[in-house]
Amino acid sequence: MNEHRDSENNTRGARDGDDRGAARPAGPAHLPDGARRAAGPDERITLRGPAELADSLPYLLGYHPSDSVVLVALHGPNGRFGGRVKLGIPGSPGEWNATAGQLAECLIEGSRRRDARPDGIVLFLCREPGAGRTGRSVMEWLRPFAQELRTACGARDVPVYEALCISDGRFWSYCCPDGRCCPPEGAVMVAPGTSVLAAAAAYAGVRLRGTQREMEARLEPLPEPWAGPQCRALDDAAVDLVERVVVGGMVAERLGDDTIALARMLMDRLAGAERIRSVSSADAADDRLISPDEAAFVILGLQDRETRDRAAAWMEGPVAESAARLWRALARRCVPPYTEYAAAPLALAGWVAWASGDEPAARIALGAALAKDADYVFATLLHQACNEGVDPEPVREWFRRGGAEAGKRTATEGAGRGRGAGAPGRRTTGGAGRPPTGKRARPAAGRPSGRAEHSGRRREAPGRTDRGTGGAARDAEGDG
Repeated sequence: MNEHRDSENNTRGARDGDDRGAARPAGPAHLPDGARRAAGPDERITLRGPAELADSLPYLLGYHPSDSVVLVALHGPNGRFGGRVKLGIPGSPGEWNATAGQLAECLIEGSRRRDARPDGIVLFLCREPGAGRTGRSVMEWLRPFAQELRTACGARDVPVYEALCISDGRFWSYCCPDGRCCPPEGAVMVAPGTSVLAAAAAYAGVRLRGTQREMEARLEPLPEPWAGPQCRALDDAAVDLVERVVVGGMVAERLGDDTIALARMLMDRLAGAERIRSVSSADAADDRLISPDEAAFVILGLQDRETRDRAAAWMEGPVAESAARLWRALARRCVPPYTEYAAAPLALAGWVAWASGDEPAARIALGAALAKDADYVFATLLHQACNEGVDPEPVREWFRRGGAEAGKRTATEGAGRGRGAGAPGRRTTGGAGRPPTGKRARPAAGRPSGRAEHSGRRREAPGRTDRGTGGAARDAEGDG
C-alpha cells in the first residue's frame, strides 16, 4: 500500500469516527458473559448514552481495568456487543501508531473468524492520573492515541462509534461535541451498582472482582522480610540441583516425581487450612503455610516442561482451588533475580482459572506470565486460546490423559517421598512461613542462579525448552 493510499484511508477513518460517534447512541447489548449464562441467551439490556456505556466496561471484563486500552466490537443495527481486546497503554507516544494498527487488526480479524466482521467499535482508554496530574490532563494526553485508534479502525472500514476516556472517577467522550452530556471538565461516573447493567448483573449473580491492579498485586513478588530468605533458598536449591544431577547422577524423572509430591503435599496443607474471606488476608495466610525452601524446590522443579504439564492435570474438581492458591503463592515467591521463573506458576494459575470458567482471572494470570517471560510458549498458547474463545474442554481432556499416570504415582508417593535421603524439604530448618535459621536448606530443583544474574543478564535453564516467539499483538487480551 503506497503512502497516498495510507493518508486517504486515515482521513476517512477519522471522519467515520467523528460522524457516527456523535450521532449514534449505544443500542441494545447482550449481557456480559457470566450474566448471559445465568439469565439466558436472549436477555438483553439497552445502554443509553456515554454514561451507561462507561459504566458497562467493568461488567464486560469482569473487573475494573487499570491503565488499559479496550476495544469492543459492535454487531448489527442495534450495536450488540461482540468480541473485545485489551492491552496496557504504551508509555511512549511513539508506540501509539503501531499499537493502534495491531489492536484494530486483532479485533476485526478475530471477530471475523469467530462470528462476523464488526459493524462498529467502541473504545475505552482507562488511566488514573499520577502525582500532579488531573483526569482532564490524562484525557488530553491520550487524545492523540484515541485518534490513532479511530483512524486505524476507519482505515479497515470499521467506524468507531464512541471513544471514551475514564480517569479519576470521570469520563470524557472524544466523539461527542455536546457539552450538555459530555462537558469539558468531564462527567462524573454513575454511582457503583446503580446502573441498569449493574442491576442486571447483580440479578444474574455476577460480581466484579475489584480492579485490575488489585488482581495483579496478588501475583507480584513478595517484598521484605520475605524476599531475602526466599532468594537465598532459591540460590541454595539451584546449587543443590547441580550437585545431585551432575555429581550424584540424579535423573530428571526422579526430580519431577519429587516436585509433584511436594506440590501435592502443599496443596493438601492449603486445603486443610482455615478459610478466610478477605482476599489479601487469605493470600497472606497461604504465604505463611509455605516455607522458603519448599517454595524454592517446587518453583525450580516446575521449570521442567514435563513436570509442569503433570502439575497442569490439577485443573478441575476440589483440587483446582488449592492448586490455584499454590500457583499464586509460588508466583509471589519468585523474587528478584528469579522473577522470570514466575512464568511457570503464573501460567498454571491462568490455566486453572480458564479451565474452571474464570476467564477474567485467567487473562490476568496469563498476561502476567507473558510479562515475566514474553517467549513462554505454554502461556502464549493458553492466552491465545482463551482470548479466541476456544472451548477449554479438549485441553482439559488432553491433560486428563497426560496426567493419569502422574496421578497414579502421586496418590501413593506423597507420604513416603518425604522420608528418603533425597526427599524434598527434608533439610528445611525453618518452620512454614518463617525464614530458615542456622544452615540453610538446599532442596533439589531448578537451575544454578549465578551472581551475574543480579546485573540483569538473562538466565537460561537446562531442560527448560518451553520457549518460542511472539508479537506485540499477542500480548493483547481479547476474545475477538
